[in-house]
Amino acid sequence: MTNPSGCVTLGLQASFGFGDRMGLATPGHVESMRRAGKGIGAIYPQQSIREMTRTKRTAQQVMDDAMNAARKSGWTDPIGADADHLKTPADVDVTAAVGFTFFTIDPSDGVDAHADDYDEAQLREKFAAVESDIHWLADYKGRSVGLSTGTTIELTEEACLRAAVKYGGAINHALAMSDYIAKVHAESGNDFEIELSVDETEQPTTLAEHYIIADLCLKGGMKLVSLAPRFIGDFEKGVDFKGDLAALDVSLADHSALAKELGPYKLSLHSGSDKVSMYESLARATGGMFHVKTAGTSYLEAIRVVARHDEALFREIIDFARDRYPTDKATYHVSATNEMAPAPADVASVEELEREYLEFWSEVPEGKGFTKPGRQILHCTFGSVLTHEKFGPLVRSVVETHIDTFTEVLADHFERHLRPLVRGMEAAS
Repeated sequence: MTNPSGCVTLGLQASFGFGDRMGLATPGHVESMRRAGKGIGAIYPQQSIREMTRTKRTAQQVMDDAMNAARKSGWTDPIGADADHLKTPADVDVTAAVGFTFFTIDPSDGVDAHADDYDEAQLREKFAAVESDIHWLADYKGRSVGLSTGTTIELTEEACLRAAVKYGGAINHALAMSDYIAKVHAESGNDFEIELSVDETEQPTTLAEHYIIADLCLKGGMKLVSLAPRFIGDFEKGVDFKGDLAALDVSLADHSALAKELGPYKLSLHSGSDKVSMYESLARATGGMFHVKTAGTSYLEAIRVVARHDEALFREIIDFARDRYPTDKATYHVSATNEMAPAPADVASVEELEREYLEFWSEVPEGKGFTKPGRQILHCTFGSVLTHEKFGPLVRSVVETHIDTFTEVLADHFERHLRPLVRGMEAAS
């Protein structure tokens, strides 16, 4: 059966997700793919349930805005559609009904984020509380798994207990969601694929945890096309990767080898926005079997349009964002504080204000992304700005009036994202 949205599954092809919180960004996304997206599959309709709630958009609006703009822009290649951060069957219903094809399960509510900090006594106590829901411990305990990189994964009793405590509830929830997604699509006849996101933890996902999670999901019948672990280092919203790139290279190679040998399935990068310094490594390590998910970075480019065409509004938005930031940042992994960025009243020129809150690509070394804390303040407050009775309509009006500017800054922005990914793919081929 042909999906009514026109979207398709992309399988193991390298893919890139372009989130769009205003419904105006797709022409810029398309142009960036034309310039630099060789060999990468496009996902233009992409939005999480949380983002839809915050922007007061429906799944149908997200789909229509992206697909109509892609067609109008002359895009004829296949398009995937990411129903992001799904937590409930109701989330699946509303996104499947309008033709999304790529379903990202978010089981983070079932993750024990403190599991890595428990001593042995605490760990055994916590396991005892969930043991009745965990039926797989004996299947993994004591096993060794060798990878093509030369690394051996030791599934010790402690590693298995910690995985059970940390991810046991999340795995059960993910499998239940997978079954529901399959049921919905069996009824509709539409094709689908699943991404599992386990990245929303403070501590990195160990290779043992990755193995157990993926193996259980595959054996449970999940149509797993990509997995998003929590990699080493920091993946904060709105800024570049923070951490040891050499150590990340080694970790990516091991996680990729595991994904290829156990699946194969793609490795997915969350939050992928602006993590330019690690893109080439990701693409090279995976041999092009990756997915990168971006979202808020397109909204920030909309605010750049405001900065360049309505300085007074740009200053007002920053003041408002600084007021909202302490509240709005609660659901994000960020380190910026208001004290790290100057107040608009203390910055004379709009060019300097843009530099402090959005940064200039021209001043960022090749292969690097953004680092300014002001970007995080604007990033986390997108919902408050876009749903504000004054600022929301004004931002939209400025962007619609200067849609050519928006398209060009987006094309340039994402061209700089896509180029290192393509370099990494070419290096791996």
